[in-house]
Amino acid sequence: MNKIVNHYLITNYSKILINTILIFFSLGIILNLFEEIEFFKDLNQSLKLPLILSLSYVPTLILDLLPFIVFLASMFFFLALRSNKDLLLIKISGYSNLKITFILAFFTLLFGLFILIFVNPLTSTLVRYYETEKAKYAKDVDHLIAVNKNGVWIKEINDAGYKIINAERIDGDVLKEISIYFFDASNKVIKRIEARSAIISYNPWEMKDVMVFDFVNNTNNNFKNYKLETDEVLDKINSLYRNMSTLSFIDIVKNYKQLLSTGYGDKKLTEQMHKFVSLPFFLFFMVFLASIFTIGSLKTRQNYYYIILSILISVIIFYFKDLSIALGQTGKISLILSIWMPVLLVGLFCSMGVIQINEK
Repeated sequence: MNKIVNHYLITNYSKILINTILIFFSLGIILNLFEEIEFFKDLNQSLKLPLILSLSYVPTLILDLLPFIVFLASMFFFLALRSNKDLLLIKISGYSNLKITFILAFFTLLFGLFILIFVNPLTSTLVRYYETEKAKYAKDVDHLIAVNKNGVWIKEINDAGYKIINAERIDGDVLKEISIYFFDASNKVIKRIEARSAIISYNPWEMKDVMVFDFVNNTNNNFKNYKLETDEVLDKINSLYRNMSTLSFIDIVKNYKQLLSTGYGDKKLTEQMHKFVSLPFFLFFMVFLASIFTIGSLKTRQNYYYIILSILISVIIFYFKDLSIALGQTGKISLILSIWMPVLLVGLFCSMGVIQINEK
């Protein structure tokens, strides 16, 4: 009997959760598609590219909103459970309100772990694709930049051709162990530069211990100091580090030291790691929070009240979460505490509401 009830609870809750995710995904696609169409309106592109870019970007947005999606889905499930009188039948089978809530909360925690391990690597890959593809069409961008475990990669395009810059790592405003390949318009390598370091905070770059290989004139030259006319890309590289959505939970766990060596700050990586780790627990408590507000009454006329309340609570938690992280980033409180504080406060509120859940 217990297996039948458990299967019923998890199956029906999963359906509502998936439907809620699909609704948010569809809304996200529609809203983001308008933005992408506006971006490409003067670039003579079909609707296919904006649609592909929207499909690449929205999954990450859904991941960020997942705690609130789970909260809303849980509210709808508990309201549906009350409305069709199934809650009474389940209680007759020996299930308390607390047991029902815990089953769904534990399932949601496992769902959060599944998202981190299997879905998040896909969303981070899609974000990297989104940024790379969109950068190709940006009017004010004539270069592409990528930072990964293999170092820093920069492609700069000009009328004469293009150059590809690879550095082992970045330390502040200094690139380390640099290789630069110059190509003409026909994709032929015409020059290569190897350098120990380069200061890239201004133009021209100041390079140290440089070897220049000129393949057109077949000459090799060594320079202690060398100036290279190029773009000022430091701000653009730093913007990549600020967008931590390009890194997945698995990336950080497996390549933490490599990411540090390529220029990612320990503070940023630690912040992102704790955001990932806290996600399943946040989802767990959001189910309890929804249960506290909905499972205690069988009066269906209160459904509209609960729906409005759920939206209001979602907004409050959303802004409190952003405020808490902002306090951590500015040093007002511990960074790790700022990430976990919304989870802990929701958990504390739920712990006080457990007795209320079980008594109803």
